Amino acid sequence: MSPQIRDEGADEDAARVEAEIADLEARLQSAKERKERLSRSSPSAASNSSNSNNNDNDTLARSPSPPTSSHHFLLLLSDSALPLGSFAFSSGLESYLAHQRSSVRKTGQQSRPSFTADFLPLSLSSYASTTLPFVLAAHRDPTAVADLDDQLDAAVICTVGRRASIAQGRALLGIWDRSFVSSSAAPSSSPASSASSTTAAAAEVLKPFSALLRSAGSSSSPSSSASSASATATATATGSDPQLPPPVSAHLGPLFGAVCALLGLTLPQTAYVFLLSHVKALVSAAVRASLFGPYQAQRVLASPETQALITAFVAREWVTPPEDAGQSVPVMDLWIGRHEMLYSRIFNS
Repeated sequence: MSPQIRDEGADEDAARVEAEIADLEARLQSAKERKERLSRSSPSAASNSSNSNNNDNDTLARSPSPPTSSHHFLLLLSDSALPLGSFAFSSGLESYLAHQRSSVRKTGQQSRPSFTADFLPLSLSSYASTTLPFVLAAHRDPTAVADLDDQLDAAVICTVGRRASIAQGRALLGIWDRSFVSSSAAPSSSPASSASSTTAAAAEVLKPFSALLRSAGSSSSPSSSASSASATATATATGSDPQLPPPVSAHLGPLFGAVCALLGLTLPQTAYVFLLSHVKALVSAAVRASLFGPYQAQRVLASPETQALITAFVAREWVTPPEDAGQSVPVMDLWIGRHEMLYSRIFNS
């Protein structure tokens, strides 16, 4: 093939490419013109955009719906600042650490006690099996709180643990009488006045319990032999036996369940926040015992393992009746009970 024929073929190819480019440019320009005409003749797109902006503005302008009263009290009851005195108790942690160190000295094995792997699951399991059934039962029937308190008092074996439970329970009852009962029974500004009257009626549930506790305290805590004789005479006059234990002790578990029910918390919320409060008290004690720092403490509280533990123990005790409640970790009673035998300690129990 001669060079002249090859040049003519290349020119034809270039001409076809140029023609194709020109055609595409013309079609593109035509499409742009049609789009512009459609946008001028049909304002739907602009209208949709305007409506979307208006909806966003309406959403921002609307005031948020206020939280329910029960949600407010849920936050209060889960607050570490709730003055129950939990910071004074280690729930056996201090004794556990002391006995672990003693075991290390005797055996020579250098094994640092693990809080998250060993003590936390054991303590939470023990607390759930011994106390959570009473919390759930009191929530289901707040009027039975005195009977449940009596049953729990009879079921607690460890004297040190019993004393800690009563101290925190009486603190919670004081919070209810002095703070929560007036707020929960206050008239509502909403049209649902029946809800307010129901709350006011529920506020009367714990009054007989408080009266029993005050009468037991006045007759069972004499300051001298004269007052003891007076208390005995009073008990004889009223027909009660001074040798019998007080009618109520005010343990934390039943009172917590009853208070949560009266404040409108659901049963799952009550069970979860009860065990979570125990975990928070343990973690706080671990920080003060120098097991770890505050950031590690928050890591333990926020961990999926802690959440799974609480959920599992709530599910385990969900249908356990109070008469079947019992200690699932017997060594926990030994650790708590031997706390008073420590040479030096920073916690009450």
